[in-house]
Amino acid sequence: MKSSELYLNSFSHIYVERDVFEYEKTTDILRKVVNGQVIVIDNYKDVFNRPKQDFLLQKKSQKLILAKKRDEFLYKGSELCENFGYKHFFYTSNILNCIYDCEYCYLRGLYNSSNIVIFVNIEDFFRAIDEETKDKKIYVALSYDSDILAFEGLTGFCNDYIDYAKKNKNVLFEIRTKSSNFNFIAKLDIPENVILAWTLLPDDVIKFYENKTPSLDLRLKDIKAAQSKGLRVRLSIEPIIKVRNFEKIYKDFIEKVFKELDKNLIRDINVGAFRMSKEHIKRIRKLNPYSKIFSYKFVNKEGYVSYDDEENLREFIISELKKYIEEEKIY
Repeated sequence: MKSSELYLNSFSHIYVERDVFEYEKTTDILRKVVNGQVIVIDNYKDVFNRPKQDFLLQKKSQKLILAKKRDEFLYKGSELCENFGYKHFFYTSNILNCIYDCEYCYLRGLYNSSNIVIFVNIEDFFRAIDEETKDKKIYVALSYDSDILAFEGLTGFCNDYIDYAKKNKNVLFEIRTKSSNFNFIAKLDIPENVILAWTLLPDDVIKFYENKTPSLDLRLKDIKAAQSKGLRVRLSIEPIIKVRNFEKIYKDFIEKVFKELDKNLIRDINVGAFRMSKEHIKRIRKLNPYSKIFSYKFVNKEGYVSYDDEENLREFIISELKKYIEEEKIY
């Protein structure tokens, strides 16, 4: 099933904050999820932050929560994430949680709930960006706590940000996705200060660890569609997941990517291994202690846990990429 279709079957119940019915975005979303039972609430946290929720059980039948974001519209980017050389690096979260179910995802240990929160007051996000860009240029990652393009058929947020970017040249947006939803924005005039980025991993990894996500072929098809419009795209090989026959699988994967795509329309590529804080990885392991992701040896490096041979894995990927693309384009 394509990501654009998932929401039609997932949201049997929609919790709506009492004071967001007036927003146009709320009306649009409720019109699309026609079979969802609407439940009025005062604050999304009353539902989302409840203790003793079963994250994995909820994942099988996620509910939708429409809410108003009341503060902290921009956050400083994490040191674990690539800032691509931008001094003022931020991320924003219009959506909490994801329709995908990747076994390695840090969201698994982040919230009590796996239900989806959508903040409908996007105008307030724009005002916060206006304020931040009065005296400087900033880089903002839009798909940090979710996959914003995967929800595009429901929210239209990517359309909104692309339109906003045309008016504010002091902001550079990155829309990163695993979806095959480029068709939702394909007809738009996408400006230079919006970067489309696809996360790519070998099909062997996608099939075992990236539940509900589109295949590698579908993602490559989307990227080719974007490149056919002359768009320079970013590729993200992250997180590198260790598997049996690692070198052959990743070598064949990289060869396939460059065989299918126009390397001249690849803006850059970032490469990152699987790693997270010691406490966070404990929470993820507790949710699924039998995941094969944790069958390899991990070590604690300066407070972050990763494979004991993380550097070797990353260097192998980089050496393969250098066969096809300039080293200065690899982060």
